Amino acid sequence: MSETVSFGYEDVTPAEKTARVGGVFTNVAARYDLMNDAMSGGLHRLWKDRFVRRVKPRRTDQILDMAGGTGDIAFRLAESGASVTVADINPAMLDVGMKRAQERGIDGLVWTGANAETLTFPDRFFDAYTIAFGIRNVTDIPKALCEAHRVLRRGGRFFCLEFSTTQWPGFAEVYDSYSHKLVPRLGQLLANDADSYRYLIESIRRFPDMPTFERMIRDAGFIETKVEPIMGGLVAIHSGWKI
Repeated sequence: MSETVSFGYEDVTPAEKTARVGGVFTNVAARYDLMNDAMSGGLHRLWKDRFVRRVKPRRTDQILDMAGGTGDIAFRLAESGASVTVADINPAMLDVGMKRAQERGIDGLVWTGANAETLTFPDRFFDAYTIAFGIRNVTDIPKALCEAHRVLRRGGRFFCLEFSTTQWPGFAEVYDSYSHKLVPRLGQLLANDADSYRYLIESIRRFPDMPTFERMIRDAGFIETKVEPIMGGLVAIHSGWKI
């Protein structure tokens, strides 16, 4: 791992990124749905539905939903009857998720604090590993991918939903202008926090493109890797198998 990593458009030490990302999500936890609506125009809900359809959770599955604190993915996965563990490094995000689960009458989820880079779960424990809009906030992404590989059983499936770089002509420029200029203003209006929303947009710009991230997944040991672009690659579903 290099001596510096990206925090938005800044290059900072790994320890500083971990601390500052923690601060961002502590700040936005209570308004996380509003944040996602502001960044995606509400489309994140459809993208998450599509993502879970690709996972095809089964009643017999043990699934780890990493960086899933608010429960958006876990609630969808649990509808299949699968056993879902929700892991997140941020206690504020977990608090929001547990409160939402209680309000919805969703029982049976396991909630745990965990760092994606240093999971405490045993080797070959889960049938599937999901992470949605979380991997770009991890300080050491290759290490987190290797941990995902480690905790999956043979035949286990890895799925990641993340913002990427749209390849639609013209749309990229429109979205770039919208996200850089409007989203921080919405953050200030909705949550009195423009800086956190500005970081989240900048983190998307610094995230590897689809081919590069697919190579990173393969380098972690996964095979049969696939990329499914959505809206020309504005968002992408990455997947792979462990053998």
